[in-house]
Amino acid sequence: MKRIYPYVGWLLLAVALLVLAPAVLSDFRLGLLAKYCCYAIAAVGIGLAWGRGGMLVLGQGLYFGIGAYAMAMHLKLADAGPGGVPDFMALYGDATVPGWWEPLRSGALALVVILVLPALVAGLLGLAVFKRRIKGAYFAILSQALAAAFAILLVGQVKTTGGANGLNNFQGFFGYALFDPANKRMLYFIAAGILLVSILAMAWLYRTRFGELLVAVRDGEERVRFLGTDPANVKLAAYVIAAVLASIGGALFVPIAGIVSPDDVGVVASIGLLAGVALGGRASLLGPAVGALLVGYAETSLSEAFPGSWSYFQGALFVLVILLLPGGLAQLLGLVKDLVSRRSATETSEEAEMRVGEEVTA
Repeated sequence: MKRIYPYVGWLLLAVALLVLAPAVLSDFRLGLLAKYCCYAIAAVGIGLAWGRGGMLVLGQGLYFGIGAYAMAMHLKLADAGPGGVPDFMALYGDATVPGWWEPLRSGALALVVILVLPALVAGLLGLAVFKRRIKGAYFAILSQALAAAFAILLVGQVKTTGGANGLNNFQGFFGYALFDPANKRMLYFIAAGILLVSILAMAWLYRTRFGELLVAVRDGEERVRFLGTDPANVKLAAYVIAAVLASIGGALFVPIAGIVSPDDVGVVASIGLLAGVALGGRASLLGPAVGALLVGYAETSLSEAFPGSWSYFQGALFVLVILLLPGGLAQLLGLVKDLVSRRSATETSEEAEMRVGEEVTA
């Protein structure tokens, strides 16, 4: 019966995202939910790396940004047309596109970059870190430093990345006009669909030998090494998968939000992704995605009511959840289920005792 619960939860989430939300939300609110789905896709990967693998990944904004900027560059080149120069480059008087931009004119190559480049970066970083048995706070600080460095690099390259303003004003997405509300809804369904598929993929992965090994590495790395398996390889695979999922989320974020800037890929953004995973329950199947959706909604609501307060709330949320509810909402749900089960068992026992007493009296 316990094996069925996650799939019941997945089905309820699917109904909420694919049926209820499009029926009751305005196009504007549906667009916001599509953004939250992008965050949730990245959060699913963090759930694998952190929740199952014990790797505190504080720099997933790096991979979110790789996917986002790769997609943004392709869309700007597509808007410019064959041989054209993106509008923001033309403002600086550039008549040609940088050589490292040029391959992204091809939509197919852009998709390859979105999937392969984060895997390569995460693979190289993972090899350097995990093979040297660097873990814990040292790994967390290193990953966060890389995200910060990436954001600083983007800010400094004004003529090629748009600097602090980022890239925006996209007109189309693989032939679909982004100003058309119907196409915006299509993007929502794409984001929600990929989120649901990624959760199903994690449900399968958690039940494989790799998923069991990952938990074993988290709980006792030296024991796994003693049994003949290199924990570095297991952690590396999980970290690469998490990086690719973050990149996919970033790539979808660009046409949905209509902009990407260094603020979306730096330290604050990375902690925001982590806060969602912590809130939902990092070790559960649905927790990371649900937590990311809730944090995205909270960010929008608080930013509307109290501009400038979100960063403080985000940090406080992360600390409080880790201290008071380390298992997140999934842990709270488990406590409620246990309480209900105990009450049910107690009532059943009392009823049985009453029946026995009545029989003895009779």
